[in-house]
Amino acid sequence: MSINMPHQLFINGEFVDADGGKTYKTINPTDGTPICDVSLAQISDVDRAVAAAKEAFEQGEWGKMNPRDRGRLIYKLADLMEQHQEELATIETIDSGAVYTLALKTHVGMSIQTFRYFAGWCDKIQVRHLIKPNRNLTFTKKEPIGVCAIVIPWNYPLMMLAWKTAACLAAGNTVVLKPAQVTPLTALKFAELGTRAGLPKGVINILPGSGAVVGQRLSDHPDVRKLGFTGSTEIGKQIMKSCAVSNVKKVSLELGGKSPLIIFSDCDMDKAVSVFFNKGENCIAAGRLFVEDSIHDQFVKKVVEEVKKMKIGDPLDRSTDHGPQNHKAHLDKLVEYCQIGVKEGATLVWESLMYDGCCGLVHGGFFFEPTVFTDVQDHMYIAKEESFGPVMIISKFKSGDLDDVLRRANATEYGLASGVFTRDISKALYVSERLDAGTVFVNTYNKTDVASPFGGFKQSGYGKDLGEKNCHSYCMHFIFVTVHIFHYLHLMYMQNSTAYRRKSLYHLVPNVSEAKSFSLITNDYFKHEMNKNV
Repeated sequence: MSINMPHQLFINGEFVDADGGKTYKTINPTDGTPICDVSLAQISDVDRAVAAAKEAFEQGEWGKMNPRDRGRLIYKLADLMEQHQEELATIETIDSGAVYTLALKTHVGMSIQTFRYFAGWCDKIQVRHLIKPNRNLTFTKKEPIGVCAIVIPWNYPLMMLAWKTAACLAAGNTVVLKPAQVTPLTALKFAELGTRAGLPKGVINILPGSGAVVGQRLSDHPDVRKLGFTGSTEIGKQIMKSCAVSNVKKVSLELGGKSPLIIFSDCDMDKAVSVFFNKGENCIAAGRLFVEDSIHDQFVKKVVEEVKKMKIGDPLDRSTDHGPQNHKAHLDKLVEYCQIGVKEGATLVWESLMYDGCCGLVHGGFFFEPTVFTDVQDHMYIAKEESFGPVMIISKFKSGDLDDVLRRANATEYGLASGVFTRDISKALYVSERLDAGTVFVNTYNKTDVASPFGGFKQSGYGKDLGEKNCHSYCMHFIFVTVHIFHYLHLMYMQNSTAYRRKSLYHLVPNVSEAKSFSLITNDYFKHEMNKNV
């Protein structure tokens, strides 16, 4: 299989060099060697991309396009992604370190599903008509916002692009997207496929570069009307502030997490032990496990047995279970994180290689072996802060003490996801209703769907990705002036044939009960008008 990896900026339908020809090297985390030189966007490049997106929205064919035609283009893009799924998965693996099997099924597979799902919404973002009790007719119309900026992280490069960009395009907006500086390649390949699908120039613009330059300029830019961000809480706060100060642009934020997973003694142990999805580089990773004390030792033993079975190595090898961490700086943070855990007194129960007192470097790349801590107390750093890596944090709770373990699980500033494992449905419902998180998994974990909204509470952000609501979040809502129904019908009656207008107005009404009411109103009105004119 031949692989073509674009490496320039993508602006206004063309791959172009950055201003001044500036570049940087993107690194293969498997061995630490450069993959290629990638154009490094500057402030002037951001301005060019935003101008192209604005022109495409306000003057180009995209802004005038029938929603169904827009949907057909997005469907075609999804088809092209499917045709190139192995190439996309290979690029994703080389650039991010994700194991190929997961990259193909999840990173790329769910991206394709996302574009297909939102392509179907293009012609379903409809005008809403309401008949109010006082017989007024109100029109609520949804329109695209305009130029939208999207800033995505490095853990799921293509999938995070899809979650935000698909909804944004379906609503009729144009996009300027900044991929993570360390994982730009699948975003650039996506731009190539978008051109082949027939997306007009300026609709999609891709700017690899630093957050301090590209991300900041997008946050400040007066012509950007919405910014969608996935990343750390710290950067999310900065973006929120910049967006408010610049032009009060709309913002949606999917930020950090420290997701609790409560495991009761009556759980299915085999399912509950499933760990280290995507090398732990997962925003909804179970960041802290609370295990009922009666099964604690058995559970820990089972976890260690599963870790021993994992094959660590080349992520392109189809038999590999665990690849390298995404980049060197992140690896260093994981090492420091585990050092803090050891220093604070947590028990390190699994480590096959030592590196300054904790699990560490193997195989020559940015590899970090799965790590398991027990005896973790609530006050410890590793109990409160996210590792974003393959580090399992296990704490005990007393059998039967549901309210106390819930209190401990909710004692965090994050609220992205959570989970519970138990065969007792009453217990599962009791716990899930009281966990402060945007998603609660019951007897499963890491199972998301493109039709289900995804997002968090508290300092895990606000706004939702995926689902119908995400489409509407990329729209402006216009409420038209309310017109009394009799005056409205009179105008229609005077201007057009009675039969045609009665039929068309009837079909404006959104549900059966309102339609019946509307029909009675129109019948009474037309009888009155006919009697007047006899």
